[in-house]
Amino acid sequence: MKLVCNIDARGRAVRRVGGVAVLVVGLALLGVWAVPTGGVCAWMGSCTLVLIGGFCVFEAWTGWCALRAMGVKTKV
Repeated sequence: MKLVCNIDARGRAVRRVGGVAVLVVGLALLGVWAVPTGGVCAWMGSCTLVLIGGFCVFEAWTGWCALRAMGVKTKV
């Protein structure tokens, strides 16, 4: 599937800022929660946040929004 640009500069900025924030929180949780405790929930939660943040940064970088590609109308 070809990724066609479907968001404007404002949408890219929102996804970039939000993605970096979620990515930083996920990495911080890895360091202070998942690694020291070693619990399954800690690892799953932290890794999920890292993946979501990384995907948001990817969307901002490419100018492509997965929800818009599926026909969902987003505000930004």
